[in-house]
Amino acid sequence: MDAFLISAAILIAVLVGAAVGWAAGAARARDMLRTRVATAEAEGSATRAQLEHQTRLYRDLLAQARTDHAAREERERREQSVLRALAPVQDTLTSMQAKVDTLERDRQEQFGALAEQLRRAHESDEALRATTESLAGALRSGATRGVWGETQLRRVVEAAGLTRHIDFDLQASTDTDAGAGRPDMIIRLPGDKAITVDAKVPLDAFLEATALPVTATGDQAAQRRRLMAAHVRAVRAHVDALSKKTYWAGVSSSPEFVVCFLPSESLLATALDEDPTLLEYAFGRRVALASPVNLWAVLKTVAYTWTQQDVSTEARALFDLGTQLHERLGALAGHSNDLRRAIERTVDSYNRFVGSLESRVLVTARKFPGIDETRLEALQAPPVVDASPRRFTAPEMLDDVPSAESAAAVADLGDLRSRLAVDGE
Repeated sequence: MDAFLISAAILIAVLVGAAVGWAAGAARARDMLRTRVATAEAEGSATRAQLEHQTRLYRDLLAQARTDHAAREERERREQSVLRALAPVQDTLTSMQAKVDTLERDRQEQFGALAEQLRRAHESDEALRATTESLAGALRSGATRGVWGETQLRRVVEAAGLTRHIDFDLQASTDTDAGAGRPDMIIRLPGDKAITVDAKVPLDAFLEATALPVTATGDQAAQRRRLMAAHVRAVRAHVDALSKKTYWAGVSSSPEFVVCFLPSESLLATALDEDPTLLEYAFGRRVALASPVNLWAVLKTVAYTWTQQDVSTEARALFDLGTQLHERLGALAGHSNDLRRAIERTVDSYNRFVGSLESRVLVTARKFPGIDETRLEALQAPPVVDASPRRFTAPEMLDDVPSAESAAAVADLGDLRSRLAVDGE
C-alpha cells in the first residue's frame, strides 16, 4: 500500500514536474517563438526594404538600359545616316588612296630614276670638268686657239648657208702696203665684192678669270677684276694689230674694215661689260667685233643676197627668152600672112578655072558634032570653093600697127629690162 502510494506520489510528482516543465518549456518556447517572430519580422522588413531598394534599382537600371538602348539605336541610326551621306566621300577617299598609292609608287620609281640621273650627271660633270680643264690647257696654246677659232668660224659660215670655194675662202693670201697677209677667211659678196674675217682671239686672261666664281669676294674678287681688265686690254691690243694689217686693202672692192670674230658670246659680252667703249674703239680702227650670233645674222643676209642675185640672173635669162620668142612670133605671123594670101590666090585661080570650064569648055564641047550629048550632060563641073582662109586676130600675129594691149606689154617689158639692168649693176 505504502509502495503504491509512493509510486503514485512519485508518478504524480513526475507528472506535476513534467507539467511544470512543459509549462516552463512552453513559456520559453513562446518567448523564443516571439523572439524569432520579431526577428523574422525585422528581417522581413529589412528584406522588404532591400527588395524595394533592389526593385527601384532594377527599375532605374531598366530605364537606363532602355534609355541607353534608345540612344544607341539613335546613334547607330545617325551613324548609318552619316555613313550613307559620306558614301561618295568614302568612294572618293578610296579612289584618292589608290591614286596616292600609285603616286607613291611613281615617286619611288622617279626618285630612283632621279638618283640615277643625278649620279650620271655627277659623272658627266666630272668628265666635263676634266674635259674643260684639258680644253682650257689646250687653248692656252696660240696654235690651238687659232685652230679653234677657225673651226668655230667655219661652222658659223656653213650654218648660214655659204659654201667653201664658192662663197668664201680660207687662209687666202693678200698683198697690201703693209706686206703680205693671210686673213682666216674671205667672204665673197655679189658684184665681185668681199669681206675679210680674222678668227684669232686672246684667251689667257679670260680663262683665268672664268676659273674664279662670279660670287667671289675679297682677294678672289679683286683678282677676277684684274684678269677681266687684262682681257679687255688683250682685245684692244688685238684690235690694234688687225688695224695695222689692213686686210681690206689686199682684196678688190672690199669695205674698209676687217671683221674680228670672237668664237664665244661670253668673250665679247664680258669685254663690253668691263669696257663699254670697246666697240667704238674698234670701229675707229676699222675693226668690227663679231660674236657667233651677230656674224651668223650678217652671213645669212649675204646668203640671201646671193640667192637674190641668182634669181635676178635667171629672170634676166627668162626675159631674153621672152623677147626672142616675141620676135620670132612676129616673124611667124608674117609668114602666115604670106601663106594666107597664097591660099586666097589659089582659091581665086581655082574658081576662075571652074568658071572657064563651065562657061566655055563644056558649052563648046556640046556643040561639037558627033559627040553624044547625054554623056556631056553626065559630066559634072567641079564645085566652086566659097570658103576663105581664116585670118589671125591675136595682136601678136598681126603685122599691122600694134594694139593698145601689145603696146602696154612692150612698155612693161621695157620696165622689166631697166630693173634687171639696175640689179645687175
